[in-house]
Amino acid sequence: MKLNVLFFLSILITITTIGQQRQLSTQAEISVLTVGPGTNLNDAFGHNGFRIKDHQLGLDIVYGYGQYDFDTPNFYLKFAQGKLNYLISKHSFSNFYKTYKYYDRTIDEQVLNLSASEKQKLYDYLINNYKPENRRYLYDFFYDNCATRIRDVAKGTTDNNITFSTPSNYEPKTFRQLIHEHVGLNTWGSFGIDLALGSVIDRKAKPYDQMFLPKYIHEFFGETKIGNSKKLVKKSTTIYKKKKLNTTENFIWSPLMILTLIAALILFVTYKDRKHNRLSKWLDVIVFGLTGVLGILMLFLWLGTNHSATAQNYNMLWAFPLNLLMIRQLLKTQTKNWFKSYLKFLIIMLCLLTLHWSIGVQVFSIALIPLLIALFLRYIYILKYFNRN
Repeated sequence: MKLNVLFFLSILITITTIGQQRQLSTQAEISVLTVGPGTNLNDAFGHNGFRIKDHQLGLDIVYGYGQYDFDTPNFYLKFAQGKLNYLISKHSFSNFYKTYKYYDRTIDEQVLNLSASEKQKLYDYLINNYKPENRRYLYDFFYDNCATRIRDVAKGTTDNNITFSTPSNYEPKTFRQLIHEHVGLNTWGSFGIDLALGSVIDRKAKPYDQMFLPKYIHEFFGETKIGNSKKLVKKSTTIYKKKKLNTTENFIWSPLMILTLIAALILFVTYKDRKHNRLSKWLDVIVFGLTGVLGILMLFLWLGTNHSATAQNYNMLWAFPLNLLMIRQLLKTQTKNWFKSYLKFLIIMLCLLTLHWSIGVQVFSIALIPLLIALFLRYIYILKYFNRN
């Protein structure tokens, strides 16, 4: 009985292997699909995939990169550390289409102008890449994601014979500006990104680097040639068009509005303190505690993770990690002289932040402006209060 089972399994494996190594027919088409942005932060940048279509073989599937593997041990820790492996995915085109139609996201298709051997090579590569031992790869938002993999696989399977051309509407932009195109300037998504990502994303992205975004994969592929003669894309169509217009953001709940209210509270309490020659220590404990915790998180993202984009984050000029240790000094009746020097140091740090912003070392969230003004004035008042008393 065991021998029969083993024989059956070997036949099944053989059939499966043969099925995976099918030869594409002359009517086969390989195209790049570009999915428009969604409404959530994790899908705000769109998506790309390869569509393999061969009616003669009854084949119509989509391979894509960037799928989570929630079965990974210590998933959230590895995600935070930038050590999480992502997966290549495979779906039937019908399911792929139904999913993005349901979420009302535009789907554009560019049929690639590949030879029969190039199509087969690309298809074989994807089959091999989808094997369990090859599926995982270390994701990087800017340099190794669902879009850059499409670019690199297409280039590799044509023996690097693709010459990417710059689109006519190309504009030099920093990585941060490219991100803001998709998440806006005054949204909680952009606010979180501007807090977490450092000055390394404020350098200009080369034209080739702009293809970390699916939108630019679509634009660059449309202008690109194979060799010096034929175009990479022979046909481009929109197979589903988004129906709903994007709703405008509610300014009342935007970061700029919320932080303006917080800044107004800090300034109001400071005004009342000055009027009565007192120090509202509850406010200072909250301010120093929150800025200290934020500073520690930013320092961890910079030095304790593999995320390349979180390095050199000068948000720590206002969210300083040592603030957390200064709470004890705030609670004392008489403070040490060195703490007064520390307050002067915080004021200088805010001035340095303004300098960094003005000369373009790092661009900060516009929502921070009222908060930074309030912190500057609060620190000056605390310093004057201790000097008087």
